[in-house]
Amino acid sequence: RYRGLTLVLTFLCYTSYHLSRKPISIVKSQLHPNCSALGTNPHNGSNSTTWCSWAPFDQDNYKELFGALDNAFLVAYAIGMFISGIFGERLPLRYYLSGGMVLSGLFTALFGLGYFWDIHVLWYFIIVQVCNGLVQTTGWPSVVACVGNWFGKGKRGLIMGIWNSHTSVGNILGSLIAGIWVSSEWGLSFIVPGIVIAAVGVTCFFFLVEHPEDVGCSPPLHHEVSDEKDPEGGTSDDGPLGASGRSSAERSESPKEPAEEPEAISFLGALRIPGVVEFSLCLLFAKLVSYTFLYWLPLYIVNVAHFGAKEAGDLSTLFDVGGILGGIFAGLISDYSGGRATTCCAMLVVAAPMLFLYNRIGQTGIGTSIVMLIICGALVNGPYALITTAVSADLGTHESLKGNARALSTVTAIIDGTGSVGAALGPLLAGLISPTGWNNVFYMLIAADILACLLLARVVVKEVRGWCGCMARKRGYVR
Repeated sequence: RYRGLTLVLTFLCYTSYHLSRKPISIVKSQLHPNCSALGTNPHNGSNSTTWCSWAPFDQDNYKELFGALDNAFLVAYAIGMFISGIFGERLPLRYYLSGGMVLSGLFTALFGLGYFWDIHVLWYFIIVQVCNGLVQTTGWPSVVACVGNWFGKGKRGLIMGIWNSHTSVGNILGSLIAGIWVSSEWGLSFIVPGIVIAAVGVTCFFFLVEHPEDVGCSPPLHHEVSDEKDPEGGTSDDGPLGASGRSSAERSESPKEPAEEPEAISFLGALRIPGVVEFSLCLLFAKLVSYTFLYWLPLYIVNVAHFGAKEAGDLSTLFDVGGILGGIFAGLISDYSGGRATTCCAMLVVAAPMLFLYNRIGQTGIGTSIVMLIICGALVNGPYALITTAVSADLGTHESLKGNARALSTVTAIIDGTGSVGAALGPLLAGLISPTGWNNVFYMLIAADILACLLLARVVVKEVRGWCGCMARKRGYVR
């Protein structure tokens, strides 16, 4: 029951985080719309084509300004993430997560209040985005640490693949909610999501349970000790063994004793865990692609397919639908094969030509666009979802830590923080490159996918060698 409660609460928490991030991509097309398509402005006697735009986004450099808004959030998020994990290991996760959600709601709403307060100063929106980016770093290390505390290695890929659909569900809900008011009062497209995330944060404060030991439950098994053991076993018989992979005799002391509590791992110590650097750099490029779609896909659809702002926002949710399917598929395959890196690499290899095809034929018809968006969403977000969830949890409970479970938040923050550097670069590069043509933006995304794949080459080779050695032993070639 507590496991189910933890999954539901953390799912709702991070759904609300992404729900509050999505409105900016929907509102962009309203801040600088095609004014001539709206008819004649009775209060404007000039021939200006930007009379309906929201200053300061009414100039020809509006794409660069949108890129500045995105990067104000994403750079602050990337920098704050490296610090957030360290705080997350040392503060009560429930307080840390809830406080961050309430502040995220405040700053999200402040952006929307700029509409009702008639604010046209760029620095106001940039400062709000920076503050929002910093406080939103409280989310990911906290929710992954909570889920990692409750679930062992057994079916972690599948469970966290399904659970990670909160990212896409949040993006979808954020798009739909923002789309309701985008053409009338776009300020509400931010204020309503801000209220939602703050309300979920208060709920989390009262009901989230951080550790199994807090309610008298046995901790899960993080490493495979033997084939006979059920990694997901939650009974009192195998619980003590599951905490660190040691025998019951060695675990005769109570795990709740403060004297036995290990110190939180250092930043450099987390970097020494095998695989952390490779997966972090891979995520940098994978997240670059994902966040470029997150922030620029609706505007791309408006410019290329000539849909309205609401229709483009609704159509862009199909990319996130594909992301849900891709995350579940990646988790299932990696659990079955035992190859997290190989699964990510295979999906990234296929994603590159699919991105090329989407740019070429994706807007030829509504049916083609739907199919291509779902396929691209699955292939782009599948590896991203797997690395930020199951891989982070695996590395945060790595055997080299010798049972020290106080590394989950730090490892998760390092991996996602490095990925967030890519998340900041992607929209920035898209804003700089898009004036030269959308084809060049997609070439940049394809190159990033290939680089992400290459960075995992060493880990993939190690996994393949492990499989070959296992098959040789089974066939009797090696004793």
